[in-house]
This record gives sequence, C-alpha cells and structure tokens, in this order.
Amino acid sequence: MSPTPTIPPEQCQNLDEIRHGMDALDRQIIAILARRVEYVKAAAKFKTSAASVAAPERVQKVLDTRRDWAVDAGLDGDVVRGLYRDIVTYCVGEEKKQWDRSQKH
Repeated sequence: MSPTPTIPPEQCQNLDEIRHGMDALDRQIIAILARRVEYVKAAAKFKTSAASVAAPERVQKVLDTRRDWAVDAGLDGDVVRGLYRDIVTYCVGEEKKQWDRSQKH
C-alpha cells in the first residue's frame, strides 16, 4: 500500500490531515539531518587536528547565518539559532568520532 499523499496545509480539512503532513515533513527533516551528518563525517578527512574539527569561529558563523535565513523565512531567528546550536553540537561530536577513528589507521 502506498503512503497517503500530503495535502497543502491551507487545504487540510481536519487534524488527521494536518498531522499526516507534519509527520511527512518530520520524516524528510530527519532524512536531511542524516544526510548532513554524512557531509560532516566526510569533512573529518580534511581536518588536520582535533581542534580543527571543533572550529568555534566556523560554528558561530553557521549559527548566525542560519538565524538570518530563519528571519528571511519569517521564523524566529533566535529559536532557529538555538535549534542549530543543538544540531551543530551533535554534528561536531559525530565529526570528532570520525576524525578519531581515522587517526587510528
């Protein structure tokens, strides 16, 4: 059985349709986050030290840029910046694990 197609939010007739649409988007967001982590792990091979993995100046630039993008999209920039702070913290941890593994070979 194929999945039920999502309906644009403005055309939803009930909460089940709304929830179905949000669930579908959340699955896409998680898939995109997983892909982002793949890029982060791939970046580890270009890093020359554990300190370069953390790159705090790059982290701040990413967080500020995502805040600006959120504002441009009509969202609360500080809330989105906070979400990205968590995402980036997780990603840096994953990149560090990948970098550590690569140093053992």
